[in-house]
Amino acid sequence: MRILAINPGSTSTKIALFDDTSQVWDDAQRYPIHQIRQFPSISAQEEFRFIEIKKILEVHNTDPSSLDAIVGRGGLLKPIPGGTYIINDVMLDDLRSCRYGSHACNLGAPLAFRLAQECGCGKAYTVDPVVVDEMIPEARLSGLPEIERRSLFHALNQKAVARHASSELGKEYKECSFIVAHMGGGISVGAHDHGRVIDVNNALDGEGPFTPERSGSLPAGTLVHLAFSGQYDLNGLLRRLVGEGGIVAYLGTNDLREVLQMIKAGDAKAALIFEALAYQIAKEIGASSAVLKGLVDGIILTGGLAYSESLVEKIRKRVSFIAPVFVYPGEDELRALAEGTLRVLTGQEKPREYR
Repeated sequence: MRILAINPGSTSTKIALFDDTSQVWDDAQRYPIHQIRQFPSISAQEEFRFIEIKKILEVHNTDPSSLDAIVGRGGLLKPIPGGTYIINDVMLDDLRSCRYGSHACNLGAPLAFRLAQECGCGKAYTVDPVVVDEMIPEARLSGLPEIERRSLFHALNQKAVARHASSELGKEYKECSFIVAHMGGGISVGAHDHGRVIDVNNALDGEGPFTPERSGSLPAGTLVHLAFSGQYDLNGLLRRLVGEGGIVAYLGTNDLREVLQMIKAGDAKAALIFEALAYQIAKEIGASSAVLKGLVDGIILTGGLAYSESLVEKIRKRVSFIAPVFVYPGEDELRALAEGTLRVLTGQEKPREYR
């Protein structure tokens, strides 16, 4: 099956062609920030990005009519169960209107749908968007009726690596229980119970462990006092929590490689912050083991920070008593999109419909 996967980011569009799960080629178009800022909204970028995608196909001598399916990265939709979804008009309306939020990922499904319509290759799909919500009722309660915990996390990569770990164990994803820690600019730790992520921190809002640029969960009373101190307005405080928090707030950089260089040069503060990062991730993993009642087939470390052997080893020392630790550095989102689509095309999984 020839599957084209499309992953739009804030200043880029990444594309790859797969024969089943074998990658034929991949490409990425990157756009100067001034070029993106000329568009008044995310939706207004659709035509521009569509034309650019067709240029990439021409460069790689790929006839769109030869494709069996096209898949786009999932966007901000209403909460839905995980799976591979047929892109329909209801989904397109919600994404183009940014009804549930504005982000470049909202362009993935519209771009895939348009290309599929134009080339007549059949249905277009999206797989495990960030809004996947399979949380159990007790996980939703925050302690205040006015505030409900939300499921917003790296669903696509988390579920993809959980499937890979299941395969290593000789089992199906729905037969296993995993704790998956996606570690990047945002960190999400999910409790995967036989194919469902029944609890996970809201990585988008900075809940959970602190990260290279997010504050993580904070002492509530102190945060309230800070909010009313006059030091920040609403947007300023939100930026402080997500974008200017975490490691960058302590050390002035969000690059873990720079932190490791500081530590190598004898910076004790940097060493403490690095230790605390591993400590908080491990602590969140430990909490997830309680969610799964200690019945854990494996702990999975993934995302860009998993390339750091030092960080992985510090976490491993704290959590390996719970279950074996699997490490899948980075996040291969294009492959994960293709794999989800292939499961539907080959009948391993039924496609879902967004309503």
